[in-house]
Amino acid sequence: MQTQGIQSAATAVRILAMDAVQKAKSGHPGLPMGCAELGVLLYGEILKHNPQDWRWIDRDRFVLSAGHGSMLLYSLLHLCGYPLRMEDIKNFRQLGSKTPGHPEYGQTVGVETTTGPLGQGMANAVGMAIAERMLGAAFNTDKKVIDHYTYVLAGDGDMMEGISAEASSLAGHLGLGKLIVFYDSNRITIEGSTDLAFSEDVRKRYEAYGWQTLEGDAYDVEGILGLVESARRETGRPSLILLHSTIAKGSPNKAGSHETHGAPLGEEEIAAAKKALGAPAEPFDIPEAAKAYFRSRQKDWQQAYGSWQDLFEAWSRENPDKRKAWDRQFAPVDLSGATFPQFEQGAVMATRKASGAVLNSIAAALPQLVGGSADLAPSNNTLLKGFGSFQAGSPEGRNLHFGIREHAMGAIVNGMSLHGGLRPYCATFLVFSDYMRPAIRLAALMGLPVIYVFTHDSVFVGEDGPTHEPVEHLAALRAIPNLLVLRPADAQETAQAWRMALQRGVGPTALALSRQNLTVFAKPDEWNELWANGAYAASDSKGDPALVLVATGSEVNLALEVKAALGRAGDSVRVVSMPSRELFLKAPEKYRKKLIPDSASRVLLEAGVSLGWSDVVGPQAVMVTIDRFGESAPAARIAEHFGYTVAAVKERVEKLLS
Repeated sequence: MQTQGIQSAATAVRILAMDAVQKAKSGHPGLPMGCAELGVLLYGEILKHNPQDWRWIDRDRFVLSAGHGSMLLYSLLHLCGYPLRMEDIKNFRQLGSKTPGHPEYGQTVGVETTTGPLGQGMANAVGMAIAERMLGAAFNTDKKVIDHYTYVLAGDGDMMEGISAEASSLAGHLGLGKLIVFYDSNRITIEGSTDLAFSEDVRKRYEAYGWQTLEGDAYDVEGILGLVESARRETGRPSLILLHSTIAKGSPNKAGSHETHGAPLGEEEIAAAKKALGAPAEPFDIPEAAKAYFRSRQKDWQQAYGSWQDLFEAWSRENPDKRKAWDRQFAPVDLSGATFPQFEQGAVMATRKASGAVLNSIAAALPQLVGGSADLAPSNNTLLKGFGSFQAGSPEGRNLHFGIREHAMGAIVNGMSLHGGLRPYCATFLVFSDYMRPAIRLAALMGLPVIYVFTHDSVFVGEDGPTHEPVEHLAALRAIPNLLVLRPADAQETAQAWRMALQRGVGPTALALSRQNLTVFAKPDEWNELWANGAYAASDSKGDPALVLVATGSEVNLALEVKAALGRAGDSVRVVSMPSRELFLKAPEKYRKKLIPDSASRVLLEAGVSLGWSDVVGPQAVMVTIDRFGESAPAARIAEHFGYTVAAVKERVEKLLS
């Protein structure tokens, strides 16, 4: 171990953190300076990684859950030789730079996940560790081609956030022995000492979760390496390594102060710090010893990478069937071998049940499809029958049991997706998408093709009452950029929704599914193709329509019944099924104007808030929506109360047609 080189490299990290934050006039220098030695040990001595092939599937993952300390990660990526130039470091927090204020997946090579909202990274890492365990069970023989660790750096803020508690509890239950979390315990938050709001014994809490807990000094280089070895030896439990640190270590006058958490040190303090560290006074001037240290590590990184390549080639020769499965597992989803169920016209089925039928019909052909529910699989219909449960003793199982942990569930499936090799889905009631919203937003931001199965999608949940009846949730989800929201109207549309979700590779998809039964209705021959436009005529008028009934999900059945009840007057009514408002608004204007012509009166049917619908049907349209909370009653009484009956809607339509 090159102790002198490690210390020089730690000084380099402190220099870059101080100077970049000062140049940007904003940022968080405290964590990078306080964790400089740990960061150098991670990238120089601990991690299995390769800057020349940063996508290497068997690399160790490092998650900076305390994402505000981004200059720690950027400094290390630059020093290790990842494609992050000094010019990028100097452009910290500037428009379009590769060094944004918090690490962003896809924007900076070597960043494993977007972090910053505290606790999300912790839960992402649990997902990555689950993915490693799953894929290892699927592909490893006597030659372990999937055999890596997930490391996390978390701070006091991460430990306070509830999502970390949920994720850590599940990680302990699952015995994720290759998950190692460094807890940077500097006892400082923005407002001051953690004594203001945080006095629990974190080690005891994690022991109760079923973790191995270890403790040490953040500046004891040999001690940290020893703690990591102890963590690696513990194969049946994740490990928490609590490190006592000093925020802004190296700053003569501000070390240990909460003022260094989120503000530049100032030019005078930086000059004093560099003098005390024996560092060059010029901004961004890196000691040659630091550069030499990381150059010296390149050979070992390349040797480990080459050894794995040799192992993988030998494994491939010995296991041709597994190699074929591997190639398919890590390729974009191919639905050519998947058999989707056929739902006949007139069949009556809740879309949540149709979704379960689709999942179980295609599961065998898509081994990368894995997922589960927040203790609601029987209601969500998300269990993959015959594919076992993923548990500590059965890592080959494809069904995840998240328990009642929606906050963590959303972030865990993000981590599984980020790892690669899996197409995860997760499920709960639509009303509880609120609990998952931060993770959904980050999935959309990162462009992760995660699938959310949200059932019980309206006030027709009924007796459970307004606490369980979503009214604003569809609008809230539609407001998230790059999230595709699909609300299918029957079993056939549900199968099509799954096709679209699985073929989508640039962002997450939310399926909003009914609790109540819906009838499979007759459709035009080309409806499958028209689906890509977000809407189509489920039942057309004779000639140009006098009125267009636009509906989503379960309300399409109602719209069709209303048209039938109108008798001959219904000949002038077009019923439009709109499974995706976002796709429709992106469709060619010619298509939109033809489907919903300006000359026609419009009625909108959706059992939710009216927010956003005027963009589709215009401000003069009749909105049969619910801009208030629901009620507790049987579904039929709910429908009557809110005007979702054939008689009530027919009356409103007749007034427009008269």
